[in-house]
Amino acid sequence: MRWLPWLALALCLLLTATPARAGEEGTSATAGSAVEIKVGSKSFTESVILGELVSLLARSAGANAVHRRELGGTQVLWSALLAGEIDVYVEYTGTISEEILGGGAPRDEGSMRATLAGRSVKMSRPLGFNNTYAIGMKEAAAERLGLRTISDLRSHPDLRLGFGNEFMDRKDGWPSLSRRYALPQRHVRGLDHDLAYRGLASGDIDVVDLYVTDAEVVYYNLRTLEDDLHHFPAYDAVVLIRADLEERAPAVVAAVSRLEGRISSAEMVAMNARVKLDATADVVVASDFLARSIGVRVDAEVEGRAQELLRTTAEHLYLVCVSLLAAILLAIPLGIAAAKRPAVGQVILGVVGVLQTIPSLALLVALIPIFGLGEAPAMAALLLYSLLPIVRNTYTGLHDIPASLRESAAALGLPPGARLLLVELPLASRSILAGIKTSAVINVGTATLGALIGAGGYGQPILTGIRLNRVDLILQGAIPAAVLALAVQGIFEIAERRLLPRGLRG
Repeated sequence: MRWLPWLALALCLLLTATPARAGEEGTSATAGSAVEIKVGSKSFTESVILGELVSLLARSAGANAVHRRELGGTQVLWSALLAGEIDVYVEYTGTISEEILGGGAPRDEGSMRATLAGRSVKMSRPLGFNNTYAIGMKEAAAERLGLRTISDLRSHPDLRLGFGNEFMDRKDGWPSLSRRYALPQRHVRGLDHDLAYRGLASGDIDVVDLYVTDAEVVYYNLRTLEDDLHHFPAYDAVVLIRADLEERAPAVVAAVSRLEGRISSAEMVAMNARVKLDATADVVVASDFLARSIGVRVDAEVEGRAQELLRTTAEHLYLVCVSLLAAILLAIPLGIAAAKRPAVGQVILGVVGVLQTIPSLALLVALIPIFGLGEAPAMAALLLYSLLPIVRNTYTGLHDIPASLRESAAALGLPPGARLLLVELPLASRSILAGIKTSAVINVGTATLGALIGAGGYGQPILTGIRLNRVDLILQGAIPAAVLALAVQGIFEIAERRLLPRGLRG
């Protein structure tokens, strides 16, 4: 068993040197010099299906399409498009006018198209359906209370409202809706859009925001309250494309334009239902629609469970190993500096302590403008979260060395550098190793959040499982993450017993 820690270290080094992600679900790399097209989608089912439609059309035009799935909300996708992190994604005209261009922007299609062109973004013609925001509740409850319009909600201030997190802050969302209708409700909570439906079904919530093409509207027998004051604009689905894509891949732009006017509301509802209610893969639903409605036939490549597990494991190990190795290289010198220079040490310990208190999701999003989407911001965030245990344990291990041992080393005539390397660090090694072990275990769990910004790993099946209400998918990410955390714990326990001098072992 002596070789096990060294094998683990070799694996980490190999993963560090080798990019883990060769592709994305629903895409295939084409040989030669095929143009790579990066397609984005938001973290709800319809957006993922539309992303698959665009990806398959790009592949039909000879491009290598990479679908960066479930990247979050509007601002994440829009910023990624402007920065070139993605080339294309499907958006809605109401969201463009109210959220992207500002609440006072013109709502007509021509003005939006001209404004976007000034930002080097091309907007397609509408795809054929209007997925407007709406307010809904159970049909039986609405009938019992006599609710038919949003204005009717004024008479029921005790109703419990649950809205998607993005809707809670959007310019066309709850703040402006509540002002326009003078709604008195105060029991309003923000949560994941898909989880809101389950809260409504369980009776924990009375009123939700919904998209009119959601399959859940029919499935849960919901009543859509009439927007009698016309608060919500039209939300016609359109494709936003970076202007430079017309030069790099004109065939792709032409292929994607074939979606214009081809998706009716009924067809979109049916596609959403196949994915959400029938558990059909997004890419299969998209492929079937293209073959049936447009006459484009592209193979729908669906990963098997074993293949997906291997891919997500490689991605997860890559995130953990790179960030942990970088943290070790940075944190140990910082811990040494903190121990050797008490005044500086208080600043170092304070800074790494503050970093540990920043919410994970906030830090991930804050790093996107610096590093873009994908693995880089995820690894940067993991590195920052890994610093505190290693820095503090290095500091503690060096600080707690008995003065008599320090004096003995000095009496031998060893210079400061030699005393540090030959005496002090070996004596502090158990504490340092414990800090690294703590960081490694924390990293394994925190790395699942990287999927929110396109970093993959075990968080991807967890996010998909939450979106589709699939416990099996959630467990497909959660169980391997737990097993990996236990494996990391075991490897470090073995390393402590085998690598530390006998007198320093626990």
